Amino acid sequence: MLALASPASAADDSSAALNALVKARLAEEAGEPEAALSALATLASHSPALPGLRGRILEQAIEAGDLPAARSAAAQLWQGGDRRFDAQLVLLVDAIRRADWKDAQAYMGGRADKTGGDAISRLIQPTLNAWIDVGARAKTPEHHLLAANARSRPEPALALEAALVRLAAGRTADAVALADGVTLTDRTSQLVALRVAATLDKAGERAAAERLRKRIALASGGREDPMLLLPDQPVSSPRGGIAHWMALLADGFARTPNSNPKVPLLFARAAYWLDDSDWTVRSALVEALDRSEQRRNAMALLEGGRRPLPPVLDMRRAELMADAGDLAGAAKLAEAAAAQEPPVRSLLVRFADIARRSDDPKAAERAYARLEATLGTGEGDSALRGTLLIARAELLLQSDAWDDAEPLLEKAVALRPDDAAVLNFAGYSALERRKDVKTSLARIEAAWNQEPQNASITDSLGWAYFLTGRVEEAVPLLEKAQRGEPENPVIVEHLGDAYWKVGRKFQARYVWRAAALLAEPEMATRLETKLRDGLTPATTAP
Repeated sequence: MLALASPASAADDSSAALNALVKARLAEEAGEPEAALSALATLASHSPALPGLRGRILEQAIEAGDLPAARSAAAQLWQGGDRRFDAQLVLLVDAIRRADWKDAQAYMGGRADKTGGDAISRLIQPTLNAWIDVGARAKTPEHHLLAANARSRPEPALALEAALVRLAAGRTADAVALADGVTLTDRTSQLVALRVAATLDKAGERAAAERLRKRIALASGGREDPMLLLPDQPVSSPRGGIAHWMALLADGFARTPNSNPKVPLLFARAAYWLDDSDWTVRSALVEALDRSEQRRNAMALLEGGRRPLPPVLDMRRAELMADAGDLAGAAKLAEAAAAQEPPVRSLLVRFADIARRSDDPKAAERAYARLEATLGTGEGDSALRGTLLIARAELLLQSDAWDDAEPLLEKAVALRPDDAAVLNFAGYSALERRKDVKTSLARIEAAWNQEPQNASITDSLGWAYFLTGRVEEAVPLLEKAQRGEPENPVIVEHLGDAYWKVGRKFQARYVWRAAALLAEPEMATRLETKLRDGLTPATTAP
């Protein structure tokens, strides 16, 4: 006869379960998936039948990158009839890692087309079915991709993926014929084309690879997409093929505004579990982790590896270091990452940004000088040259070197006379130093006429009117700017000063108090004085 648990034992179990549940919730809210997973495992030992528990364990295991825990939770959900997409994907990854193509095919067909997740599933089915057929040694594995391409508008990425599948199946001539006929029309097709070119090289088809690379350069239009800067890597196995495709999906979802960060992380984790040596996969997972606020784990993927990082990933590591507060180390690493020949413009721009954040104007100037040396005379280069002149002038203005900055501002305006951002910066920089007020005001008005909805330019015009005595006209403009950027302390302080000047002193103090909550130390001191003594010439915003 079985003995019943004592009331004291039951109470202990209940208390332990509740404690574990609270720990899991706190860890989830703090963005600590490893701690959350540990607490959920403890909870499962006390209350294994708790509704929704296995789903939460699966989600936190994916967040933490714990494949054994994810596989266990996914299997229990699947066997219990809860055939959710993330469980399917984890079990599919496990089957592919074991080269169990029969199981992989079963998991691919194991979900009914009824839930919202199937829209995502349809993005992966043709590619995964094709690569699984490569593993299973089917005769024409690429037919899944070619059929999907034929059912809708042409998708060059699917055709190129079919070329990769043909290469993996040993049908090189067919792959070359297919690749030669594809027109690259979008970013994804360019990224897949890079992999096809590298795989053609590996297969000895260097002429075909070069033809494809020329079309990639033409399609990219000289743009330096971070993914296009990664080293070429061939794709020649089902694991590698599925991993690279999952990484592309993860990258695409991460770029979608307002998307759920769990989606790119799910695909990036799946890709990494399949091929952690692929640079595209690693890059996608870094971005997915950063977007999920797991910056420490993102950094860990870029540290202490067996191989040196590609420069574009070194630059990403520098940016993460800067975000973590190591600005000096970040600037040093960024400069090394940008020291390529021939120079890569996008890396120089990112280096300059880190140097500025690191309060290292000399390093930023080195980046701008190298960047300017790459410019030609085309329209795009002319726009970038104007931006560079403004950036260099801003560096000089930070050290109050107006006489050195002014010629650069004038060159920028001469180069970009209709550029609202250039006109606004040049006009405002001169106006706040009370230089050539008439010309400065005219430039700001011209900028505002082009972009009246721009909060920064609206603030510039309102403040210009304030400084030139047109305070009644300034107030509605500054109110509009404050509505556009309510958390910008400069704009809020400007509005408070204008309110005081027109006699709305209660509103001025209210607005100054709001600005003080957002202000840096120097501004906070000025606002404190204004709140105590009111507005004076000495405490007027600069």
